[in-house]
Amino acid sequence: MIGIFRTNISTVRDKTSVINAISAQFAVNACSVDIEDCDKVLRIISPQQLAEQVIIEFVTRLGFYCDILD
Repeated sequence: MIGIFRTNISTVRDKTSVINAISAQFAVNACSVDIEDCDKVLRIISPQQLAEQVIIEFVTRLGFYCDILD
């Protein structure tokens, strides 16, 4: 599964915090946030199917905007 999301994560500190939280909560092969991109793209690669809504709710609970990137 590859999930690509639009966020408002804008600092290296927040990026690290979100990546660590996602990696601790879900089985992921890779997780990254491109804070240089205008959409602050969160990309998650997982060996299992993760519901997009679950990721959105998780990131939102961390205090950030998150939505599916069309």
